[in-house]
Amino acid sequence: MSPLKAIPFVPGVGCGPLQVGAAQATTQSIVLLTQAELPALRVRPAGVILTRAALYAHPTLRLLSQGIPTVLLRAAATQTLVAGERLCLEGHTGWIWPAGAQQTAFQPPPAPQAGEPVLTRDGAAVELRASVTDMHGAAAARAAGAAAIGLARSEYLYPADGRMPDTDFLIQACDALCAAAAPLPVTFRLIDIAGDKRPPWLPELAGVGGTLGLQGVRLYGMEPVRSVYLAQVAALATLSGRHRLRVLLPYVVGVDELENLVSELRVRLPAGLPIGSMLETPAAALAVREFLAVADFAALGLNDLMQCLFAADRYRPELCPYIDPYAPIVYRFLRLVAGMAGADLARLQVNGLLAQLPGVLPVIVGLGYRAFSVDPVMLPWLAEVVRTLDTRAAADLAEAVCNASHPHKVRALMGV
Repeated sequence: MSPLKAIPFVPGVGCGPLQVGAAQATTQSIVLLTQAELPALRVRPAGVILTRAALYAHPTLRLLSQGIPTVLLRAAATQTLVAGERLCLEGHTGWIWPAGAQQTAFQPPPAPQAGEPVLTRDGAAVELRASVTDMHGAAAARAAGAAAIGLARSEYLYPADGRMPDTDFLIQACDALCAAAAPLPVTFRLIDIAGDKRPPWLPELAGVGGTLGLQGVRLYGMEPVRSVYLAQVAALATLSGRHRLRVLLPYVVGVDELENLVSELRVRLPAGLPIGSMLETPAAALAVREFLAVADFAALGLNDLMQCLFAADRYRPELCPYIDPYAPIVYRFLRLVAGMAGADLARLQVNGLLAQLPGVLPVIVGLGYRAFSVDPVMLPWLAEVVRTLDTRAAADLAEAVCNASHPHKVRALMGV
């Protein structure tokens, strides 16, 4: 085969024989998968060629959190691939090579200093925090130079047998995650059930799933989610004396909703423990001033926010082209939110895939954002981007991107 250029997704190099389908995958193989097959993947392959996938769906995003070298390839281009052929893929460049072809040596950038911000060329401090699911991810984040754990996804903390977690289990699990991250501070997002992210202990509930359905804090009054939510809060209250913690509420839409939840948490958590809110809808993001008047900090959840902006379900591959990360409107919206946050922009963290995509981080930094929570595997690569930035040039780039008339002009400005 001739070398193929795919879309880079998860950095790293993987080599091995090509296998097609999750059932054929081995730890030594490159596996060709669709999004529908991802949940059936039972081993960690050497690399993944992913096709017919929604970029923002949780199964796709899990490849990032697992650090498996991955590229995204158009379905038509997969016809040139032959099962059993030995390949090497470069997740950071997007190239797929026949084994033995001349390739550049893989040399990841140096990891930043854990617990410290990364400085731009002109001395601006940018915090690259990490999003993790468990103690192993926390350890990887610390090794990769995370400034903090910006998002610990607590819905993935449950016993190996799939039963509902209780307070005792959650104390142990959260303590282990914090110990693995130490001395980094940890922000725990309280249980966030949504779409294809339903833990095994949770039965089917009517209305769960979809952009407009029941998810996040909307389920906190319903059993058994309420019992797990309260167990998480009790566990974090117990651990607050041992670790530097923050608590984050998912999928809050209204300020009155946030006020009620914060009032409940203030009674159950020690005084002084910071409480934050995710901003995952246009309604919440455009109320950023009011949210930050109630919460100690906030986090823009761009994966959900973008599907709301574009009215396209992030879980459906056929709708993925609508959620275009290079559409100028995305950056105009982020500029609007930054302006509304004003001096409080420093209390706003950017979460989600967007900042991890090629060419995007300089633009968001240029809009004034300085705190990001990303997957551990991306930390050295994004730190390298930050080190090369001049914030004045980044601001000029952001202005040009916001003024662009078409996504292809944004790509040209970003050099992707």
